Amino acid sequence: MSTLKKTVVYIALTALLVNIAYQYRTSRFQQDISGEILRFHVLANSDSREDQSVKLKVRDEIGMFMQEKLQGTENLQECIQIVRENIPQITKIGEEVIAREGYHYSVSARIAETDFPKKQYGSFTFPAGNYLSLVVTLGEGRGHNWWCVMYPNMCFSGSVYEVVDEDTKEKLKDVLTKEEYQELMAESQVEVKFKYWEKLKELPEAIEKFSFNH
Repeated sequence: MSTLKKTVVYIALTALLVNIAYQYRTSRFQQDISGEILRFHVLANSDSREDQSVKLKVRDEIGMFMQEKLQGTENLQECIQIVRENIPQITKIGEEVIAREGYHYSVSARIAETDFPKKQYGSFTFPAGNYLSLVVTLGEGRGHNWWCVMYPNMCFSGSVYEVVDEDTKEKLKDVLTKEEYQELMAESQVEVKFKYWEKLKELPEAIEKFSFNH
């Protein structure tokens, strides 16, 4: 085997191993933190401009209602209990918003395991995976959806969504272990490095093409 081919094989194997290690690490981390937070998920009826606008209005109304209800919440179990007790009112709020906007589709609210994509809030990156969530579905629920972290509160800070202030950071420190908190902040930096290794996987093919053309 030529030196060039050995280099190609080495680069390909290294990139593959880095990929496997990164995916394993992310999966384990997601499983660790998923049992410590509650997320908030709103699914729009469709992707029409009108339905997407209604989705945000429902989000705002439920958000303001739950912000007051969850003030002083001490732990995840208490948060889940409060949300469960208020499911009928959450549903009613959604129905009132939809009726006010001149629509007639249904609203459902429940706590369920939901698959989320990767999401960044300020300097924190939550990995993709299944999380326990308050799920509010509007009509067919086939439109682009919106989500945030309800516990600890990363949804309703000063009426601005997805704002990570110092109070939120302190709550995260209380909920997560020191290692998990640091991992949550480091995840975005790891992702940048991982993209570098992803590029390396393309290098062997580029080398082969270069060798063939020369």
